[in-house]
Amino acid sequence: MSGTTQTAEIKTVVLVHGASDGSCYAKVIPLLTAKGLKAIAVQNPLSSLADDVKAVQRTLTQQEGPVLLVGHSWGGAVITEAGNDPQVAGLVYVAAGAPNSGESFNDWWKGYAPMPGVAEIKPYGKDGYVAFTQLGVRQVAQDLPEEETDLIYAVQGPIAARCFDDKISTAAWHTKPSWYIVASEDRMIPPALEGDSAKRMKATTLTLASSHVPVLSQPDKVADFILKAVTTLNAKSHADETQAAAR
Repeated sequence: MSGTTQTAEIKTVVLVHGASDGSCYAKVIPLLTAKGLKAIAVQNPLSSLADDVKAVQRTLTQQEGPVLLVGHSWGGAVITEAGNDPQVAGLVYVAAGAPNSGESFNDWWKGYAPMPGVAEIKPYGKDGYVAFTQLGVRQVAQDLPEEETDLIYAVQGPIAARCFDDKISTAAWHTKPSWYIVASEDRMIPPALEGDSAKRMKATTLTLASSHVPVLSQPDKVADFILKAVTTLNAKSHADETQAAAR
């Protein structure tokens, strides 16, 4: 249950999407489960940071033992807040937002030149939601075939614009081990910002020549990076157990 603190191996990875839906991890999940891990994708309502964090927490309560949290894009801001849960052992960011305590997503990328994909985020309805245009999806997922980008466009989750102004209370990466995949060909989040964030977090970093969606364009490398994070955390857990037993 959530809140447990006992030392145990990580056997579960919880995957948090950005302004899309859980299907963005459709290629990564089979690769993780083939290695014996349980992989669960949260379906965020994308209505506010608080609502998305609650969705993650709801998923955490259904898991046994410690969990690795993975966030893509906006999902990085979500795991930055939700990662404070004691059940979360570590954080993996994939071309993802990583605001500091007291920062919003918009605060986080302020000062960096906007990427071309941002201009293709348009109002969706009249109640404050936004979504990518079809052209926008094709631009930010430029290393995928057009039929695949059109599928992403069809299943994307419109996101409340207010999400990007909701502030993080306490950034979990200050206290949780972190990993970061920098997408060097990202047309949505500035690659320089991704690299700077990884350094600020002192995250173990992998740079991929990828669009904004390495979870879809290079799922094998993303899954391998996640597996390495699990292996590292489990090795530390075993070492801590050995030291405790020797006292």
